[in-house]
Amino acid sequence: MLRIAVPNKGMLSSTANEMLVEAGYRGRRNDRELVALDPENGVEFFYIRPRDIATYVGEGVLDIGITGRDMLLDSESKAQEIRALEFGDSTFRFAGPPGDFNTVEDLAGKRVATSYTGLLEQYFRERGIDAELVKLDGAVESSIQLGVADAVADVVSTGNTLRQAGLEIFGPVILDSTAILISTPEKVGAAETLIKRLEGVLVARRYSIMDYDIPSSRLEDAMAITPGFQSPTVSPLHDEEWVAVRSLVPQSDLNGTMDKLSAIGARAILVTALQAARM
Repeated sequence: MLRIAVPNKGMLSSTANEMLVEAGYRGRRNDRELVALDPENGVEFFYIRPRDIATYVGEGVLDIGITGRDMLLDSESKAQEIRALEFGDSTFRFAGPPGDFNTVEDLAGKRVATSYTGLLEQYFRERGIDAELVKLDGAVESSIQLGVADAVADVVSTGNTLRQAGLEIFGPVILDSTAILISTPEKVGAAETLIKRLEGVLVARRYSIMDYDIPSSRLEDAMAITPGFQSPTVSPLHDEEWVAVRSLVPQSDLNGTMDKLSAIGARAILVTALQAARM
């Protein structure tokens, strides 16, 4: 039975659970559920603190997990990223009192508060910067006001929390993070079905099916607008001067695609959402 670690709380938790349900697995029934069996799919879910998932998977206790890229790198676990899951995007940035810092080099000899000491130690080591790290478990933005740090390094989604604390973001992005699927090389093969299902969910979220009728004389122009994955499906109509076309199109510009098709004479343009897909 495949043993899967899923975040039990935080920004990744609800979306990870939704994604697994869309992939055909049993979802978490309530917030107190710590372990859930899904015998029909040969899976056992363990709902764990996101920061601990990389450790459990890296040690081989659990086979595969969903966590953040920042937490994987900070853990120094043996687990490896299999693929990004396209949610939970954030950046890891430096922040400090306005005007105190302009570059990362300005942090030399300063105290930097963070919950990600492993990740930050490597970052400073690679750049030859000697800074003192102050490890805190969350709410690092208060550390400067309380006098325990000169600057902070933290995960930033919008930056509002740091700004509300009177801090200013500076320096380059330390890391672009997102939700990822992790495993060890020995366990990836056992998770092949899970990986394909989740990839199908990602395709279904990115694409829709578009059907339309187009004059045969404009078919090549229409296929250039909607090329699909390999090629569109083209079917003859009773009126020999027209054909019906079906193609996968990106959801990011559905209306723009319909505008272009309409401009070259397409009619009866219909869009259907995908429930699942295998490519």
